[in-house]
Amino acid sequence: MNRFERMFADWVIKYRLWILVATVLLVVASMGGMQYLKSSSDLRVFFSDKNPQFQALEALENTYSKSDNIFFVIAPKDGNVFTRPTLKAIEELTEASWQIPHSSRVDSVTNFQHTRVQDDDLIVEDLVLDAEGLSQDALAEIKDIAVNEPLLLNRLVSPTGHVTGVNVNIIKPGKSDAEVGEIAAFAFGLLADFKADNPDIDIYLTGMSMYDYNYGKSGKDDIVKLVPIMLVLLLLILGILLRSVLATLSTLVIIIISTFTGIGLAGWLGIQLNVVSMSAPTIILTLAVADSVHLLVTMLQNMRRGMDKLGAIAESLRINFQPIFLTSLTTAIGFLTMNFSDAPPFRDLGNIVALGVTAAFLYSVFFLPAFLAVLPFRVKAGAAGARTAKPIMERFANFIIRNRKRVLAGTVAAVLLLAAGTMKIDLNDDFFKYFDESYSIRRASDFAMENLTALELIDYSLDSGETGGINDPEYLKKIDEFAQWYRAQPSVVHVSTITDIMKRLNMNMNGNDPAYYRIPRSRELAAQYLLLYEISLPFGLDLNNQIDVDKSMTRMRVATSATTARAKRELDKRAQAWLRANAPEEMWTAGSGIAIIFAHISERNINSMLGASFGALVIISGILVIALRSLRLGVISLVPNIAPAFMAFGIWGLMVGQVGLALSTIVSLTLGIVVDFTIHFMSKYQRAHNEMDLSAEDSVRYTFNTVGTAIVISTIVLVVGFTVLAFSGFKLNSDMGQMTALTITLALMLDFLFLPTVLMSLKKKPSAKEIS
Repeated sequence: MNRFERMFADWVIKYRLWILVATVLLVVASMGGMQYLKSSSDLRVFFSDKNPQFQALEALENTYSKSDNIFFVIAPKDGNVFTRPTLKAIEELTEASWQIPHSSRVDSVTNFQHTRVQDDDLIVEDLVLDAEGLSQDALAEIKDIAVNEPLLLNRLVSPTGHVTGVNVNIIKPGKSDAEVGEIAAFAFGLLADFKADNPDIDIYLTGMSMYDYNYGKSGKDDIVKLVPIMLVLLLLILGILLRSVLATLSTLVIIIISTFTGIGLAGWLGIQLNVVSMSAPTIILTLAVADSVHLLVTMLQNMRRGMDKLGAIAESLRINFQPIFLTSLTTAIGFLTMNFSDAPPFRDLGNIVALGVTAAFLYSVFFLPAFLAVLPFRVKAGAAGARTAKPIMERFANFIIRNRKRVLAGTVAAVLLLAAGTMKIDLNDDFFKYFDESYSIRRASDFAMENLTALELIDYSLDSGETGGINDPEYLKKIDEFAQWYRAQPSVVHVSTITDIMKRLNMNMNGNDPAYYRIPRSRELAAQYLLLYEISLPFGLDLNNQIDVDKSMTRMRVATSATTARAKRELDKRAQAWLRANAPEEMWTAGSGIAIIFAHISERNINSMLGASFGALVIISGILVIALRSLRLGVISLVPNIAPAFMAFGIWGLMVGQVGLALSTIVSLTLGIVVDFTIHFMSKYQRAHNEMDLSAEDSVRYTFNTVGTAIVISTIVLVVGFTVLAFSGFKLNSDMGQMTALTITLALMLDFLFLPTVLMSLKKKPSAKEIS
């Protein structure tokens, strides 16, 4: 291998000009794919076609209607919705909301279809007609009706009448991602007009369509805000640590062309950009630095020892080619295992980063040496960098050697203690909390959930087993009992069901006698009431969102404030158990909806990623054993590669407690990164044995002196890069950045504390023959 590396290094130096030209052509060709990049703002991009909960949601929405919506939350500053000015404003907003692109239905307290009987005729009309002309008595009556109507209370009006909502159902054609922007732009326009016309009324904008819009927006925000910050920090850190303007600029070139190549190739391959995969540029920028740093640090060290530039470049490439190849390979494998994620955005992220890492390797071993060879590098032999960096690493190595037993014992104890914190972890995802409070959607959603209703919905499609079966009194009674059971659950805020309409119609048709607020006694009577009601409803406010075409099934919707994914799963399990115990078999069903999918997705994803991570670990371990030509060294290297993730999860469990969708990918994401440090450390340690026949202690000193500085610089860059990602306003990216930075920090500690002490403890003076 050494012969190949030497020949390769000489070849790169010899043909440096051709390599520079080929690199430019490759970068330009790759960037051509950027014109084909497509992005998605749809929340449902997180769900794979094989996800059973997603399949159930699609089946339900094909039967009734989609759950996409725009939700205006209206809060008059005087604390009373039921005044003439406020009701007039709601009337106007309700009417204007029909103009939102792709709107199919608008519901508010003013256009609620109130029923009453007049001269034996069923009258169905808007609850509020001509708000400006209402008397105080009329306003009081409207409020009394609204706050006591099950279909409105805690859905479109608060119990005290201080907050109300206007809900706009959206059915997107799905032909273009631009539809999301059009809907949001129109809604923002209505919001601005409402604020201008009604300064005494606060208004908030939320809803699933607005979440879709903000998913796309947050990804673009990260690129615009975080990437420039990342570049500036990288330049500062590299400039300070490398102490060379040309070395810093060379690294900058590598990370930029690697990033553009990765993104461009993604375009050629049709990989989609989304809120998660848009963090790929930041990650590629960070990872691409490591390869360059190792080459540059070794080259500068060689030049400071008196070696000429071309010789220093060739020697650096010879020494670092194998570890750079291995680190790039293992990093790519780690990210490629994200293809096993149950959430497609993480697959896209893994593939884009793997492309960028591969490009960074090729540019580092071909372009960078060729580029360095034509740059006018001037480094004085015995320069300050050589006099200061080496003693620091050497002093640290001597400390480890003198205190090997105590350091090893302390490190093992720390690993076990921190890993124990994983017992505190709870799998949880709340997509309404995915944005931090810098986003208006988060503030609007929090206000809505605190003052009006719950936004997380669980849907049940309840089958009667026959055409027209929804008119069967026994079927309706079971639905009503199921609804009453749900209303008794602590976290349930609102339950919407057809039985509330049926009971109100039965009461209306019996002189508004409260005693008749019950399910009609006969099937024929129920059918007549429902027919009268349906033919009286205005266009757009029919019951198609609650009843299927052949009237065999109806939809029951539950709004819950359950705070954790586990709580939602358990709530649905109890509901399913109630149905099995109390309802006929045809009514047995599971809950559906976005909230239910997210309640399961973390658990599904972590299960799929555990298998992928184990597979990656086996592959990477095999690569290390082959590369290091030692089963013992391969096994030893497993600890500093696996332990950091467990320690990081333990710290997270103790400090945060909840692990969501993003963190379920962390083991795979970080495995390929942290193994880089181990590979560089072990390769230099082994070189000291094979080529120099040093003792274990001297091999440790040599390793710290030759690669310690580069590992520290790489770690600082990686930690800073992922810490920048932690400032994303999108929780998945932020959590991923925090956890990755923590894991990388712990990996450095283990590589510097655990690896050398174990190597020395196992064999003090191994020979080159024994270790190979």
